[in-house]
Amino acid sequence: MKYQNEIAAYIDAHTEEMIEDIFTLCRINSERMPAEPGKPYGPGPAEALSVALKMAESYGFATLNYDNYVGTVDLNGNPKQLDILAHLDVVPAGEGWQITEPFSPILKDGRLYGRGTSDDKGPAVAALYAFRCVKELGLPVSKNVRLILGCDEECGSSDIAHYYKIEKEAPMTFSPDADFPLTNIEKGRLAGQFDAEFAASPALPRLVSVDAGIKVNVVPGKAFAVVEGLDLAEMRKTAADVTAETGVEFLLEVCGSACGAEDAAAADIAGAGAVSDAQTAVADAASGEKTAGAGAQAAVAAVSRVKITAVGEGAHAASPQTGNNALTGLLTYLTRLPFAPCPQITAVANLLSLMPHGDVNGKAMGIDLKDDISGELTLAFSMLKVTDCRLEGMFDTRCPVCATVENMLNVAKAAMAAKGITLHNDSFNPPHHVDENSHFVQTLLAVYEAHTGLKGECQSMGGGTYVHHLENGVAFGASMPGTDNRMHGADERAVLYDLVTSAKIFAQAIVELCE
Repeated sequence: MKYQNEIAAYIDAHTEEMIEDIFTLCRINSERMPAEPGKPYGPGPAEALSVALKMAESYGFATLNYDNYVGTVDLNGNPKQLDILAHLDVVPAGEGWQITEPFSPILKDGRLYGRGTSDDKGPAVAALYAFRCVKELGLPVSKNVRLILGCDEECGSSDIAHYYKIEKEAPMTFSPDADFPLTNIEKGRLAGQFDAEFAASPALPRLVSVDAGIKVNVVPGKAFAVVEGLDLAEMRKTAADVTAETGVEFLLEVCGSACGAEDAAAADIAGAGAVSDAQTAVADAASGEKTAGAGAQAAVAAVSRVKITAVGEGAHAASPQTGNNALTGLLTYLTRLPFAPCPQITAVANLLSLMPHGDVNGKAMGIDLKDDISGELTLAFSMLKVTDCRLEGMFDTRCPVCATVENMLNVAKAAMAAKGITLHNDSFNPPHHVDENSHFVQTLLAVYEAHTGLKGECQSMGGGTYVHHLENGVAFGASMPGTDNRMHGADERAVLYDLVTSAKIFAQAIVELCE
């Protein structure tokens, strides 16, 4: 392809600068925050957008800020041919980071670690360096390319909706927010919202509360519950059995009558000397050692409440099979404990029967659909709160092209209703499909093959990107096939080679599509 060697040499020569620009953006916590005047998604996303636009301006590009919803960078002033949609907002940092802190990005062993390195600040900067490459090498392009930087992709894409009320869709659009080679099918999505109410019961032993999930599109890596009146030794034994079965681990913390699902430390237990002995018993249980001493045994017997922390592995809801759902693990554990019979426990058991641990395809709910072009339906049970008289939660379903209201949504509603649970959704986001034989798609695949030597072919994905509602929009990069970026999880990372190669591919695509 024309200028391929020049493009590769330029990007290689500017890799260190690209890394530092990525790190500059990744040091900013740009998760969605409460709105402020002039900052619809809070100060973090607005700061990230401001920094990114100033970065682009320093390289000689014209920029626009659309009310801190979206910012744009234009390659030139010619008629628009191609939009590249990336985003600067991130999911919450979450827990379990080991390589570095979420907003202290580092380069280690050829990988960039930090929240946003792969989703989507790293790819956004790769696109910006493609712009720099084309501009600074003086490569001939007769039409404009616009880099669109959004601030709300992770929470509903209201930013892009705002932008397209003002601007028209370009003839061609791609988003570097997925994997290569190219995604021309994005599954539909049902963010299922449900609840149930029941009569409270004071009978012991009882479940006091459940609290799990941070976002509907994140498989929870931790989940919490508080129980009352159970024997701690029996709880430990059941916890070990469920861990062996599910891989989800359980931390049991003795607490007092004021203990809530959010409490992290053990509260006082009535009775002199009971606190230290009971805490010792819990520590021994966690390490598998035997509890010694009559004082500890008496303290355990006197325990009124225990906080349970279930620890699994978080993941993106579009690929729930890559994680280990702490919420469904917790519910599995709770349904094995000898609570006094009551409507609350029945409701929890009914809920688990619809979305049991390990069922990531909606089989128990009767919606395990699949087709040849987009694959299987996936389901992630991601959020739940339970009190003495109510439960409410959400699940995230990614639906193949064959999914309809009749064969998916209505079936799910009926299955939940049969268990006394109300699913409130009346519609779902339909799938997106772009013709794989179009000039646009075939050009992108040819560019990918030229710069990687790998086979270029179309694929489908469960995740939704900015292009989902665009007539001629596809996801293109920025991860190479098979790469595990731990997107939305702890120790999110991007492979440096992938980002460098992506910048080369994007620059080549601009030349081929806009000459």
